[in-house]
Amino acid sequence: MRYLFEEYAFDTDRRELQRGANVVSVTPQVFDLLDYLIRNRERVVSKGDLINAIWNGRVVSDAALTTRLNVARSAIGDCGEEQRLIKTLPRKGFRFVGTVREAQRPAGPEVAEHPEESPKPALALPDKPSIAVLPFENMSGDVEQEYFADGVVDDITTALSRFKTLFVIARNSSFSYKGKAVDIKQIGRELGVRYVLEGSVRKAAGKVRISGQLIDATNGAQLWGDRFEGNLSDIFALQDMVTESVVSAIQHQLLRNEIELAARRRPNDLSAYDLVMRATPHFNSMTLDGLAEAARLCHAALKIDPRYGIAAIFAGYFHIVNAIRGRAIEPKSEMAEGMRLLQLALSIDENDSDALSLMGRVTVFLYGDFDAGIEMSDRAVALNPNSAFSWDQRGWTYYFACQGEEAIQSFERAIRLSPVDPLIFSSFTGMGLALLILGRFDEAVAAAKKAIHKNPHLPTPYRCLAAALAHLGREEEVRDAVARLLDRRPNFRISEWAAGHRPGRPHQLYVDGLVKAGLPE
Repeated sequence: MRYLFEEYAFDTDRRELQRGANVVSVTPQVFDLLDYLIRNRERVVSKGDLINAIWNGRVVSDAALTTRLNVARSAIGDCGEEQRLIKTLPRKGFRFVGTVREAQRPAGPEVAEHPEESPKPALALPDKPSIAVLPFENMSGDVEQEYFADGVVDDITTALSRFKTLFVIARNSSFSYKGKAVDIKQIGRELGVRYVLEGSVRKAAGKVRISGQLIDATNGAQLWGDRFEGNLSDIFALQDMVTESVVSAIQHQLLRNEIELAARRRPNDLSAYDLVMRATPHFNSMTLDGLAEAARLCHAALKIDPRYGIAAIFAGYFHIVNAIRGRAIEPKSEMAEGMRLLQLALSIDENDSDALSLMGRVTVFLYGDFDAGIEMSDRAVALNPNSAFSWDQRGWTYYFACQGEEAIQSFERAIRLSPVDPLIFSSFTGMGLALLILGRFDEAVAAAKKAIHKNPHLPTPYRCLAAALAHLGREEEVRDAVARLLDRRPNFRISEWAAGHRPGRPHQLYVDGLVKAGLPE
């Protein structure tokens, strides 16, 4: 259908807005906003109507909505002051008030010269986050930058495909859209993906600027955007930096979006995947109650799909922690169940980096098998160098193996890969302990305080803080750290805690610090 108003033609089939003979460039979301207002021009459209239709019910601020409306007005020569075509009715909504004529697309030479392709059938979305990385647009007019742009896309696609929790469209399919002006929603339907990453590369004054945007293909909403700049003299380092930054940012954003989608679904409609998404925030809390709720949801997921690897990992972790922290009625059977679930995850996929890295940590901590644990942790980060979780677990593995420097490097890598990760407190805690056993007490205090700032509910950072402060002789601060530790673990005893580390005993500097802090032995 073509809608004609003033000197504009709004073509819904071609998804084009024309002013006379010229095509007006509009984003998919602004196009959908205009489409909805024009189709519903006989009535006042509420803010809720627009949010449901354009943003799929997501929370949208008034400022964001006003901005999109102003962009839509600008595209059709209107403005917020004049409101000649799109009128705002205070406390009621919005209405397209221009005079509109409806017309079919004219037949004739134009149609014959550019025949319409039959629309491809929409593919069903997979039951996990699905993404296509489109070829980045070369804005430089430089052929060399074309190769660079394609290389960035190749690297990002490869890196994303290493996350077992993602469904990533292969390069050849994504590159079939290169050079074509195709609507993001259409790409989502044709490739069967919820998310699309697009971007551009521009060369200027000896530098390269790369921009990327993550878009929800179901509604055209932008979920993430960023830009990166670097020198042409170190092009490969820049390519690696962009890949690492983009992958870590969008992997986190995809997970957060999927958790929100699962939370909105009715309980009787939940799949195994939805249950795991609901479990994820509880798992990330790392509190015993949070882990228990995550395990409950994951066991429910395993009843639906007995070979769901991530559900087995989450549930297995809970059972092991429950036994270690003295919450289990039968610690041995609880530990055995945890190991069974981790081994199940690895039997499903022996190259699952999350399961491997967690198993490496457990192998060192519980069984004192440093060689086997380190081998698993190293293999995990080799399989997925962009997994912050795997690097964090590798750090703990090396910490328990008393290799502090290597542990610190792993924790630093995890933090750099995912600086807003909900589990970042784990890396700061581990870094503090690694610094503690290296005798770098001031740095250990700083790291422990960062961990507490990120998650003030867990006892381990307070133990690290108390021990490091005690070695430094800062008695008043020690008393405060000990009080806060005992608030969270009233029955703490050094001997019981140390016994839980068998066969790998905690480092003597750690134990000495707790004794100096005056904690019950």
